[in-house]
Amino acid sequence: MELKLTQKQFRRLLDLVYIGNWVLNSTRGDDRIREYDQVESLVFSHCLGQGMASLTELYHGELIPSRAFAEGGIHEAIMAYEDTTFFEILAQELALRDLNDPPITPENYDEIMARMETYLGEFEEHGTDNITVDMDE
Repeated sequence: MELKLTQKQFRRLLDLVYIGNWVLNSTRGDDRIREYDQVESLVFSHCLGQGMASLTELYHGELIPSRAFAEGGIHEAIMAYEDTTFFEILAQELALRDLNDPPITPENYDEIMARMETYLGEFEEHGTDNITVDMDE
């Protein structure tokens, strides 16, 4: 298989591969899915011939994304995604809780969305500052 990319497209592909492997493996500890690590290593190995050697480093005999790559802003993109996802899931869970956890149907969809928007507005304005849990129950 041959894939032709511009330098800019290849650089974007590096970001996509890194983010994908991060999502799949970052929480797995020693139980990583090695096949994804191997694909990441293979893709990053092409940096050497593209004048991007600083984006890789050798670790236990494998080419991996370098510290410079990992610290170059990619984690800010991952964190922005995680924050958005966290607040959207929390808003949905709270909206469903408010309605006694019904399945989402065409009949209750608008009400759930309205409640979610209210929660999302609160989170946008105050983050989690106004969330409390009664620990006495």
